[in-house]
Amino acid sequence: VQLQASGGGLVQAGGSLRLSCAASGRPFSGYTMGWFRQAPGKERMFVAAITWSGGSASYADSVKGRFTISRDKAKNTVYLQMNNLEAEDTAVYYCAADHSFLTTTIEGYDYWGQGTLVTVSS
Repeated sequence: VQLQASGGGLVQAGGSLRLSCAASGRPFSGYTMGWFRQAPGKERMFVAAITWSGGSASYADSVKGRFTISRDKAKNTVYLQMNNLEAEDTAVYYCAADHSFLTTTIEGYDYWGQGTLVTVSS
């Protein structure tokens, strides 16, 4: 399994970014795709997850109402739309995949992509 994250960058507070995670290497039916983030000097934290079927999603409380996770089966890509960004959202964002249902823990994911840096200026 290969996961390629992209879309990070510098944005002002209140702005928006959309991250993408291109997945390849196997069929992802039955998988959960997740996004995590790691701020400087802090632990990696759960952000959002979605089942490959798209029927279920989960969000960290800190991003509910601002971030939306989605997936495009035809493109084998998972997206994280981030709106109303805050300085506290500054972090390296990682996508992950696992053959489990809506896992929200780091330990629950077997496959990880490289990170993409999001910097929010206040």
